[in-house]
Amino acid sequence: MFNNKDEQKNNPFEDESFNKEAEDTKAEEQTQPVTEEDSNEADSEAEKTSDNDTAKLQAELDSLNNKYLRLAADFDNFRKRQMSERENLLKYGAEDTLKKIITVLDTFERAKKSVTDMQECDKIKESYDVAVKQLYDTLDKIGLKKIEARGEEFDPNLHEAVMQTPTNDYPANTVIDELQTGYKLFDKVLRPTFVNVATEGEN
Repeated sequence: MFNNKDEQKNNPFEDESFNKEAEDTKAEEQTQPVTEEDSNEADSEAEKTSDNDTAKLQAELDSLNNKYLRLAADFDNFRKRQMSERENLLKYGAEDTLKKIITVLDTFERAKKSVTDMQECDKIKESYDVAVKQLYDTLDKIGLKKIEARGEEFDPNLHEAVMQTPTNDYPANTVIDELQTGYKLFDKVLRPTFVNVATEGEN
């Protein structure tokens, strides 16, 4: 049997020399200087981490910036479309109404022609001319205008050729007669003028 003294003597954790060695080893590990290579490796790792974080942030910033630019462009296009539609609505809103009024103007035109040669109806013609002029002036103010054709060069955007007459009295492709008046609403053709167009006459 061992007594307590023997146990303490044989116990390495109670041995002063053993404990001193352990403490010296621990102190040596703690006080061992960091080499320049270790410091460079640590700095390199930190720099890589920083570069990766910067790259990620830059990618996120670029993505958000691109989304903003696309959104801004889409909104600008939408705003321009809305403005254009509003302007067209204000400008051409009376289109359907004026198309109906055109038929009334046709009746006026026919009536005027029917009384042209009636000398005894001078007062009637005068009153009629005043009424027609007033009507045209009113329509002109809201954008309805006649398409002038007689004597003009034929323009398929404004005229519709329903007749062709060979003649040497007019240059070829010249409108020599208006068969039905055409009208525009500002720059938009509501109805082309029906015309008779000159072609080259026989020699």
